[in-house]
Amino acid sequence: MASEGGKKPKAKAIIIGGSIAGVSCAHALTLAGWDVVVLEKTCAPPTRSPTGAGLGLDPLSQKLIQSWLGDSDSLRTATVPLTIDQNQAIDGKKIRETLTRDENFNFRAAHWADLHGLLYNSLAGNILSWGHLFLSFSISGDKSCVKVKSKVLETGEIVETVGDLLVAADGCLSSIREYFLPNLQLRYSGYCAWRGVVDFSENEKSETIQCMRRAYPDLGNCLYFDLGSGTHCVIYELLNNRINWIWYVSQPQPEMKGRSVTMKVSRYMIERMQQEAEMLWAPELVGVMKETKEPFLNAIYDSDPLEQIFWDNVVLIGDAAHPTTPHGLRSTNMSVLDAAVLGKCLEKWGVENLGSALEEFQSTRLPVTSKQALHSRRMGRLKQGLVLPDRKPFDPRTVTPEDCEELQQKNMPFFADLPLLLDSKNETQLDLLETGNLGKLAWRVTSM
Repeated sequence: MASEGGKKPKAKAIIIGGSIAGVSCAHALTLAGWDVVVLEKTCAPPTRSPTGAGLGLDPLSQKLIQSWLGDSDSLRTATVPLTIDQNQAIDGKKIRETLTRDENFNFRAAHWADLHGLLYNSLAGNILSWGHLFLSFSISGDKSCVKVKSKVLETGEIVETVGDLLVAADGCLSSIREYFLPNLQLRYSGYCAWRGVVDFSENEKSETIQCMRRAYPDLGNCLYFDLGSGTHCVIYELLNNRINWIWYVSQPQPEMKGRSVTMKVSRYMIERMQQEAEMLWAPELVGVMKETKEPFLNAIYDSDPLEQIFWDNVVLIGDAAHPTTPHGLRSTNMSVLDAAVLGKCLEKWGVENLGSALEEFQSTRLPVTSKQALHSRRMGRLKQGLVLPDRKPFDPRTVTPEDCEELQQKNMPFFADLPLLLDSKNETQLDLLETGNLGKLAWRVTSM
């Protein structure tokens, strides 16, 4: 590519997928000095989440996102604290007892659309191309560039974009991953998740909400897990008087249509879900479920850890690289750290050593994400009362102290190690983040 005035042109990355993984990667690669274009099939910026869901950000992700946004206030004002991780047994539609309570959790809760809006709106205006459906890619014979074809949905025009690197941020059903790993099959977890967000901003004094606050007094500060026999729920509050809830229901693998894990639900299915909830859960939670306008149903999948996440000029990040169940609150957090580590590797090696940069990224991230995805799988099966190879199915009615210990989020591999490890110069990892030395941080993690 010719350059103006003798200046070497910037390296260019093409990111497929404009969800949180994609826009996070756009931030990280821009800071690394790359030109970036993001191709997203959705025709306009979302005004709300396509899945209407909440998420939890760990301290490291919070730090990274704040650095991308350029201030420490915007993320804090768009989220609410989750300083408590509490597991409680439910019996006879009443909260029977608290099994674990960790008051040093230090996550923050966000609505998907709120976080995506923060990240997207702080990017330069020409980075994200909406309404571009990814069609195909090809790598040049000398491996010097990658060409991507996409379809402009508004006009039907086929456009070609040329870059040095293709980043697949196209989710757990990644078509780019499928090109390299055509035989990879996602693993059905054995259960689906009813999910919803109820907005009570216009009726804060409603009886439903008042009852909910009495039953769950730490809402707005706590991640609640209600554990029943063979099922469990997650409840936490979001900004602007919204409550996010998830109910995991064991069932045979559903028949999925299209490239989505979200199923269309009928009025009959919703009514049946509410009736079943009345037999299992506290009436306060059932009331919130009934007031949710658009509950939806996700089939829960993951995959065994991949052995490889890059090929030539193509790299996978986020759920494309490590499809995971949601029980460890890892999906968004792994995506954010993927983006940050990729950015530092590219900055360190430069486009002229792209293979070395991607090799370092892969060897840095795979040991961490593999352990975390497998632990999330175990946590889901444990809390859902499903069979595990090394223990009896969990039952909150016969819980042991050892069971209680295993329920806690802090048991996630690398949960506390990332911000607390010291490098050879006795710099804390958060100090490394502040100075931009994330490559040193990531290598220190994998050397354990």
